[in-house]
Amino acid sequence: MLRGVLTVGAWTMASRVLGFARDMLIAAMLGAGPVADAFFVALKLPNLFRRLFGEGAFNAAFVPSFAGMLHAEGPEAANRFAEETTAVMVFWLGGITIAGEIFMPYLMTVLAPGFAAIPEKFALAVALTRITFPYLFLICLTALFSGVLNGLDKFAAAAGAPLLFNVFSIAAMLGLTPYVANAGYALSWGVSLSGIAQLALLVWAVRRAGMRVRIPRPRLTPRMRVLLRRMAPGLVGAGVTQLNLAVDVIIASLLPPGTVALLYYADRVQQLPLGVIGAAVGTALLPVLSRQVRTGEAEAAVATLNRALEYALFLTVPAALALAVSAYPIVSVLFGRGAFDAESARLSSQALAAYALGLPAFVAVKVLAPAFFARGDTARPVKIGMAAVALNLALNVAFMIPLRHIGPALATSIAAIFNCGWLGLVLHRQGLMRLDAQLRRRLPRMGLAAAAMAATLALAQGPLFAAVAGVRGLKYVVLAALVTLGLAVYAAAGQTVGAFDLREAWATLRRRRPKVAAPGT
Repeated sequence: MLRGVLTVGAWTMASRVLGFARDMLIAAMLGAGPVADAFFVALKLPNLFRRLFGEGAFNAAFVPSFAGMLHAEGPEAANRFAEETTAVMVFWLGGITIAGEIFMPYLMTVLAPGFAAIPEKFALAVALTRITFPYLFLICLTALFSGVLNGLDKFAAAAGAPLLFNVFSIAAMLGLTPYVANAGYALSWGVSLSGIAQLALLVWAVRRAGMRVRIPRPRLTPRMRVLLRRMAPGLVGAGVTQLNLAVDVIIASLLPPGTVALLYYADRVQQLPLGVIGAAVGTALLPVLSRQVRTGEAEAAVATLNRALEYALFLTVPAALALAVSAYPIVSVLFGRGAFDAESARLSSQALAAYALGLPAFVAVKVLAPAFFARGDTARPVKIGMAAVALNLALNVAFMIPLRHIGPALATSIAAIFNCGWLGLVLHRQGLMRLDAQLRRRLPRMGLAAAAMAATLALAQGPLFAAVAGVRGLKYVVLAALVTLGLAVYAAAGQTVGAFDLREAWATLRRRRPKVAAPGT
C-alpha cells in the first residue's frame, strides 16, 4: 500500500506544484475582484459534481465492487461490469450536463445567491459556468476509468491526469486572453479543453492495461442497481468535505466582494497537503481494504487501517502547524503580485490558518471513509455527513458577521473534526478500528516533533524575510529555505523522539509487492 500511496502522492504533488503556478498567474491577472469571484464559482460547480459523483460516490461504490470481482470472478467479468457502468454513466452524466446548461441561472441562484445583487457579476458567473460545465461529463468519465486502473493497482496515469488541467489552464490564460472579453473566459475554456485531454489519456491507459473500452446500450442490470444504491448515500458520505466547501461559497457570496476569491486562494494552499496526502492514502487504501474484507482477513484490514492513519498523520500534523504558523509568508510569496495586493494576502492568510486547524481531520476522513465503503456500507457515512453539513451551515451563519472571511474556513474545519470523530467512534464500536500499540506510541510523538518544527518556523521566518525585504526574487528562495528548514527539524525531532523510523520506511519501500494478474492475460 505504501508504494501506491507514494505513486499517487508524487503525481499529485507535481500537479499541485503546477497548480500553484496556475493560481499565481490567476492571482496576478484577476486578483480578488469580481471576475475572479465569478470564475471561481464557475469552477466550483463542475468540481463539486465531479468530487461527489466522480471521485467520491463513484469510487466509494465502484472500486470495491470492481476489485472484488476482479479477484473473485476474473478479468472478463470485471471488464463487463466496467462497460455496463460506462454506459449508464454516459447516459446519466449527459442528462445532468444538458439540464445544467439549460437551468444554469437557477443553479447560480442557489450556489451564489449574493451575486444576484450585482447583475453584471451574476451574468458573468452564469456565462463562465456554462462554458466549464461540460467538464463535469468529461471528468466523471475520467474518474470511472481511474477507478478501473486503481482496482488493477495501477495508479500513475490516473494520478498524473490532473497535470493536464493545469497545463491547459495556463496555456488558455496566456494564449486566449487577448481574444476574449477577459481572462475569466479564457480560463473557463481551458477547463473544458483539459477535460477532453484527461479523458483521452485515461482511455489510452485503460486499453494499455488490457481492458476493453466499449459503450454498450445502458441497462439497469442487477449489478448496476446495487452500484447505484451504494452511490446514492455515498454522494454525501464521500463528498461531505465538498458539500461543506459549497456551503462556504454560498455564505461567501453574501459577504463583501472578493471573499470567494480570498477563500479560494487559501483553500488552494491547504489543498496541497490535503490532496497529496489525503487523496493518495485514500486512493491506495480502498482497493487493499476491499480485497481484505472480501477474503475475510479482518485483522489484516484493521492493521491496514492503522498503517494508513499513520502514513497520513505523519505529514499532515506538521503540515497543519506549518500552514497555521506561516500562513502570511506562504500566501504573500505565492500570490502577492499584480492585482493581488498585500491586504488581499493578509486576509487570505487568515482564512488559511483557519483551514489549517481542520487539515488533519480532512485527511483522516479520507482514511476512515474507505473502511465503510470497502464493506459496502455507504449509508452510515451519509448520516454522519449530513450532520456535519448541518453543523457547518449553522456555524457559517453564526460566524459570517463577526468573523467575515474567516468564518467559512473555521466552520468547515470544525465540521471536519466533528465528521472525523464520529466516523472513528462508529468504527471503534464496531470493532473495525483499534489503534494498535505502534500508532498509540507514535502519534503523540509526531505531535511533539511537529511542535518543535512550528516553534522553529515562528522564530526563523521573521528575520529571514526581513533580510530580503524589497527583493521579490529572493522571497521564493527564503520560502524554499523555510520549508526545507521545517522538514529537516521535523525529521530530526521525529527520529529522535521515536515518532517514526525512516530506515523502516525505506526498507518497506524496497520490498517487492506481489503482482496482480492483468486482465486479458
